[in-house]
Amino acid sequence: MPFDADIASEIWSAKYRFAPPDGPPESGVDASWARVAAAVAEAEAPRDRKRMKVQFERALEDFRFLPAGRILAGAGTGRQVTLFNCFVMGEIPDRLEAIFAHLREAAMTMQQGGGVGMDFSTIRPRGAPVRGVGAEASGPLSFMDAWDAMCRTVMSAGARRGAMMGCLRIDHPEIEDFIEAKRDPARLRNFNLSVLVTDAFMSALADDGDFPLRFGDQVYRTIKARDLWGRLMRATYDGAEPGVIFIDRVNALNNLAEVETISATNPCGEQPLPPYGACLLGAINLAKLVNAPFSADAGVDETALGDLTATAVRMLDNVVDISRYPLPQQEEEAKSKRRIGLGVTGLADALIFCGKRYGSDDGIAATERWLATIKRAAYRASAMLAEEKGPFPLWRPEMLDRPNLMSLDDETRALVAAHGLRNACLTTIAPTGTTSLVAGNVSSGIEPVFAFSYIRKVRQPDGSSREEAVEDYALAKWREMNGDAPPPADTFVSAQTLAPIDHLRMQAAAQTHIDSAISKTVNCPEDIPFEAFANIYQTAYDLGCKGCTTYRPNAITGSVLSAAPTAPSIEPTDASPSALPKRPARLSGATYKVKWPDSEHALYVTINDVEEGDGMRPFEIFLNSKNMEHYAWSLALTRMMSAVFRRGGDVRFVAEELKAVFDPRGGAWIGGRYVPSVLAAIGDIVQQHLDGVAVAPSAEAPVSSVAPRMRGCPRCGAAGLVRKEGCDSCLECGYSKCG
Repeated sequence: MPFDADIASEIWSAKYRFAPPDGPPESGVDASWARVAAAVAEAEAPRDRKRMKVQFERALEDFRFLPAGRILAGAGTGRQVTLFNCFVMGEIPDRLEAIFAHLREAAMTMQQGGGVGMDFSTIRPRGAPVRGVGAEASGPLSFMDAWDAMCRTVMSAGARRGAMMGCLRIDHPEIEDFIEAKRDPARLRNFNLSVLVTDAFMSALADDGDFPLRFGDQVYRTIKARDLWGRLMRATYDGAEPGVIFIDRVNALNNLAEVETISATNPCGEQPLPPYGACLLGAINLAKLVNAPFSADAGVDETALGDLTATAVRMLDNVVDISRYPLPQQEEEAKSKRRIGLGVTGLADALIFCGKRYGSDDGIAATERWLATIKRAAYRASAMLAEEKGPFPLWRPEMLDRPNLMSLDDETRALVAAHGLRNACLTTIAPTGTTSLVAGNVSSGIEPVFAFSYIRKVRQPDGSSREEAVEDYALAKWREMNGDAPPPADTFVSAQTLAPIDHLRMQAAAQTHIDSAISKTVNCPEDIPFEAFANIYQTAYDLGCKGCTTYRPNAITGSVLSAAPTAPSIEPTDASPSALPKRPARLSGATYKVKWPDSEHALYVTINDVEEGDGMRPFEIFLNSKNMEHYAWSLALTRMMSAVFRRGGDVRFVAEELKAVFDPRGGAWIGGRYVPSVLAAIGDIVQQHLDGVAVAPSAEAPVSSVAPRMRGCPRCGAAGLVRKEGCDSCLECGYSKCG
């Protein structure tokens, strides 16, 4: 999809295009690149600014490097905004006046466009005595309600949409209420929630032991670790929250473990940060670096990848110096450690270009190779910047013994040892939501392709709407190069059909090359058994992940499709024209199950036969489903088809006509073959029934969806809301809860 496609152009214009009050708006995205490059180059020595501006523009061209949205929207505009996406607020003291002082700080940060994370574990549990006033504490959840109300207020005042992460330790006495909080559909809607799970808890879980809930030195009660874990898993199964952060692992692997303690993350979970921590984000677009896509020689240009990484590190390091900061504590923290978060996007598309399946052994090997190249180039670039501009103020040679630096090759370690590092932490994998859409709808972050194509409704000035097809970058490139030839089903896989273990293996493999953390959602089918779902989180811990977030379609978060309590059978009636033969009292036949990806309910196709001469012929067809959305056309279709069947003769043309129907939203891969619509799938069933063979595949066969089930967007109202990278994102208008 080129940039001038409607969705890319509209999102750029709405979110990133600069329109000064006293002049014309930017003429195109290249003007935005020039603005950002010039602003970032201001941090260079005067003699180097012109040269570095050109180098930065080249990195931005063709969307090869995507600075995060705050940088694209704010750099060079003169607006009173921060260029940082991620903040964790200060440690919240357990005193009323201090709690509300921290609430004010969060409001000031959000007003400038920063998403915030908070650890509420420092607030005493509900019912604990408040000495000196003869009262009882109201607990952390009551104060989270105040933060939630503040976020709504900031939003209603016209600021950028708020995003917050609320964390609580698994050993906090109020953890059970925290786990259940979002079962109330009206509560904490502006929060993502994560439980800080400790190694001590995971050990107790493994031993089937007891686990104490404590605040300070006081143990309030002891419960079975297995029971608490089951409660957490059930809440997540039912409502997609809370997520899980393995907090001890986060701290153990932190480059700065000796000088800071982390107890919270930014709203999407990819940036574990200390109190008042801040981090910049940017992503290298791997899909733009693949040579000879879809050929035997396809591969990422690793020389270009290394060079682009070095330029991206320098750009993000410069942003530390040119950005505004909502609070002085955040500026001090950022400039003393110069943390940056360089990641990737377009990974899934790059794998498709190279003929590698997401989650497979060769897909994982390619991912590790590319991320290892980025890590090495990033550390080398930071060491060379340290030689040129000086290391970050808290640099200590002992950092060379931290796990991330120990894994570097000898040459890079020697370079770091000689010069130090300009940046304390360098890599992360964050959501790329709207920037990936602007870049041609490349796959987002480390996620698999969510939808290869879908239909987007665009509202017109007169109130009407028009429809346009939106395609994933890899599919658009395939069609550009191969026309109508079906793409290979073994590599064109989507988040809807990959097994959870495929997601986890990719996340775990990537984590070995990432300093910070990864924003990733494991998409699960609605009918996944609870026991299998709960095992996902244990597997994530066993594989070395720093956290885990899942999404399973559920009643709490809602869906665009709904089912009637009892759906009547969709079938023809006996009131047929006199020219048609009457229905015998009893017929035999077969019922086939079709599971189409964009419907939460299966479609059951029943074809009954009547004996004629030496054999059987179809006499009627019924469609049954709990999904009532298409009841009218289903009833009309079956009545017309049944009328044709009853008339007799050669009815094979019915199957051929159905198989020729194409859905403009895209079809699906079923059993390794592309089926262009659900009607075409019914046509296949009719044909195979006529041939007297078993219909394949079953509902359990792998299906690569190009029209996933989506929820209503709170901004535009369209059925385009999907859950990925720990965030709700709208494919229609670009809305993102985290951005």
